[in-house]
Amino acid sequence: MMTTVDGKLKHLFYLYTHLQYIANQFKSMFLRQLTLSQFKNYTEAELEFSEKINCFVGNNAAGKTNILDAVYYLSFCKSYFNSIDSQNILHEKDFFAIHGSYLNQNSNDDKVSCVQKRGQKKSFRLNKKEYDRLADHIGKFPLVMISPYDRDLINDGSDVRRKYVDGVISQFDHFYLTDLIDYNKSLLQRNALLKYFVEQRTFDQVSLQVWDDKLVSLGDALFEKRKQFLQEFNPLFEEYYRFLTGGNEHVEIVYESQLNIMPFTDLLIEAVDRDRILKYTTVGIHKDDLLFKIDGYRVKKYGSQGQQKTFVIAIKLAQFEFTRRKKSFKPILLFDDIFDKLDDNRVEQIIKLVSEDNFGQVFITDTQRQRIERIFKDVDIDHRIFSVVEGTVNHVE
Repeated sequence: MMTTVDGKLKHLFYLYTHLQYIANQFKSMFLRQLTLSQFKNYTEAELEFSEKINCFVGNNAAGKTNILDAVYYLSFCKSYFNSIDSQNILHEKDFFAIHGSYLNQNSNDDKVSCVQKRGQKKSFRLNKKEYDRLADHIGKFPLVMISPYDRDLINDGSDVRRKYVDGVISQFDHFYLTDLIDYNKSLLQRNALLKYFVEQRTFDQVSLQVWDDKLVSLGDALFEKRKQFLQEFNPLFEEYYRFLTGGNEHVEIVYESQLNIMPFTDLLIEAVDRDRILKYTTVGIHKDDLLFKIDGYRVKKYGSQGQQKTFVIAIKLAQFEFTRRKKSFKPILLFDDIFDKLDDNRVEQIIKLVSEDNFGQVFITDTQRQRIERIFKDVDIDHRIFSVVEGTVNHVE
């Protein structure tokens, strides 16, 4: 029979292990060193980073954003800004190379390398081992990028918003990424078959059903994960929006999907005649969209520029928090020139926010060196400031 002392000891041991779990739950991962060769406007660059905040200051077009894009490459195997890898090679050079050295969440060193030679397949390696599939790398070094281009989330088409959701979920769920790749392949096959039917003036329901079944199986799984993601994501987003504005506006992200109306199987049956005429698949999760609202009104149509900018920043901060909870360690956070048109108090508020323990390593670009230096006189946190001038970067503080 357990004594009172044994019971107390057991309780204390449980409490201790639980507190240790909480303390270790959100470990940090950070980029120690970055080496660039012939990447964009950099001939050569080698940088050592703070594990907390790193600021790059300089004029527009000096190359600040290119450094952040190189960091993004190491997480996503591609540029944030230009999907054509060969166009990121320094003018008239034969290749670019990006090398990063990380201290990972297990306190071990990881070496990540990306090399793109003209006319050849991109080489991507982790600890000198080349990937067979780049998709296998996604999520190993989670990262959130906040950029002026994020306004496209509001103003561009539904494909941009779908890609955003897919990108977030794929960082912590490889089954989702695999299903998404297979869904898109099946969609291409079904569309090719629809086009073939029209060209050959024939129709074979049995052949079409093969691809219908694949789309339904994969699409239903993706739909449920997207829906679950937004249920968890919305409260975080609302919290960060309130923090940034200090106001009482009600904001929400509404998941619009044809699968909310009827089952995918029924959608395909109902649309088959239209699909045959148009020669492509008109229903499915590839038509999903996100509707952004403030106080019940669409942000795209009725939101001011300031509201739109704040809306997107809140989305990205919520993405950081969501990813942190899912991965149990802190992603890297990139702020690319987001302080433009924000007053100094709001800038300082954001920097104080990311200085807290909830956040890990942060990279910031800004055109106003004096503002950055002034803020860090008031914010006591480990940081480094780099000066960027025409493709040359130097550590100045």
